[in-house]
Amino acid sequence: MTLETLFRDLDEKNIQVLLENDELVIRAPRGAMDAELAARLRTHKGDLLAFLKEAPRETGAAAGRRPFRITPEMLTLVSLTQDEIDRVVATVPGGAGNVQDIYPLAPLQEGILFHHLVTEEGDPYLLPSLLAFPRRERLERFLAALQRVVDRHDILRTGLAWEGLPEPVQVVRRKAALPVEHLQIDPADGDAVQQIEARFDPRHARLDLTQAPMLACHVAEDAANGRWLLHILAHHLAIDHTTLELLVEEAELIEQGRESELPVPVPFRNFVAQARLGVSQEEHETFFRQMLEDITEPTAPFDILDIQGNGGDIHEASEAVPEDVARAIRRIARTLGVSAASMMHLAWAVVLARLTGRQDVVFGTVLFGRMQGGESADRVLGMFINTLPIRLSVDQESVETRLKDVHALLARLLRHEHAPLSLAQRCSGVQPPAPLFSTLLNFRHAGGAAADLPDTGPAAADAAQDRDGDFEVLSGHERTNYPLTFSVDDLGEGFLL
Repeated sequence: MTLETLFRDLDEKNIQVLLENDELVIRAPRGAMDAELAARLRTHKGDLLAFLKEAPRETGAAAGRRPFRITPEMLTLVSLTQDEIDRVVATVPGGAGNVQDIYPLAPLQEGILFHHLVTEEGDPYLLPSLLAFPRRERLERFLAALQRVVDRHDILRTGLAWEGLPEPVQVVRRKAALPVEHLQIDPADGDAVQQIEARFDPRHARLDLTQAPMLACHVAEDAANGRWLLHILAHHLAIDHTTLELLVEEAELIEQGRESELPVPVPFRNFVAQARLGVSQEEHETFFRQMLEDITEPTAPFDILDIQGNGGDIHEASEAVPEDVARAIRRIARTLGVSAASMMHLAWAVVLARLTGRQDVVFGTVLFGRMQGGESADRVLGMFINTLPIRLSVDQESVETRLKDVHALLARLLRHEHAPLSLAQRCSGVQPPAPLFSTLLNFRHAGGAAADLPDTGPAAADAAQDRDGDFEVLSGHERTNYPLTFSVDDLGEGFLL
């Protein structure tokens, strides 16, 4: 969207582009115009004149600054008719002038939206977090910093549209206000934390995904404990673990008056373009067909086939791997030239083989998504992770041979980390509506930097602890539509299962 990008840059500098007597007139505050922007205006003068002649005129200070109709040729990643574009624009407060971009969903976003739409109550991918602040002013300062982060990043100003469209799209606003609702908590009704968590329990709460940002903040005073509570509902469509860590990191720097130290935001659309225009659908299909075409029955331990639940009945249990076992895992991995992730994948395959009585098992594995995400993917806010099937055999081959096979297969799977799960499932012999698998393995590097962390959950909530120690993370919950998930947190030396 060349013109759209130019209008955005002009808008940020408060520069007006007007049409007067069929001539292009530029009105810029002192010091706002630079040589690079002036050159771009000269390059696109003809396009600007044509656009302004067709666009409706707006009165007031905003006249000429923003586009008033987005046309099909301005959309480079999605094909929509003019009527479809106009229908999308009509859902955005402020109309076309407040639309920065329109583009498709990333692979995992497509699956998450599907589960949102088929779930009648609650949402399996709605992520709640609860924070406590000692003072109201401290909480408000944190919210103001979060708004600045929203202002910086396109994915946090994004809502979805799908009604009447050939495929769902993401609609990026130029401006999106952080939704904050102030609640009245009556101490007579019980503990404030329990009240607010019950009120916004993802088992029955939902967000309007057509609006931006796809998160909601709820503020309440906990008078009994002398503190203020901030409850945040964030949707997995916009946030993964790395995004949550980057969001908190940026908010802290902004609060410290160090916003100028932050890097220039990289648009999430770049990742979507990489996913769409990278490996071809044909290459994805060839890979998954070779791996899955002779699989005709689901891998479903305990015969649990329902993968469309809302996560309401899921319980969590955790256990640390004993230190001596963790050291042995590291030693064997180094000796064989494989990763600890490969060993955990084979171990999970053995578990599934025992539970299902099969030698060939299929399960979902969570991929980081940023390995092939393009330049600066480790700093981009947005949903990068993806879930894809992996097929492993547990037979009479030696463990060493199987480990090397798993390691090689995971390396090949990384090339396809942006493939849609629906495409991979279609390449199997399992007939819908039966699922290809009903279990998930999530191996995540929880002991490294933010760029190493592939998913959300309690560990992500812990990462939000304020470095000055003046707010506290009370809770954060991980949810999924899969009935059985095995997560492995690689803590650098040990492991948490």
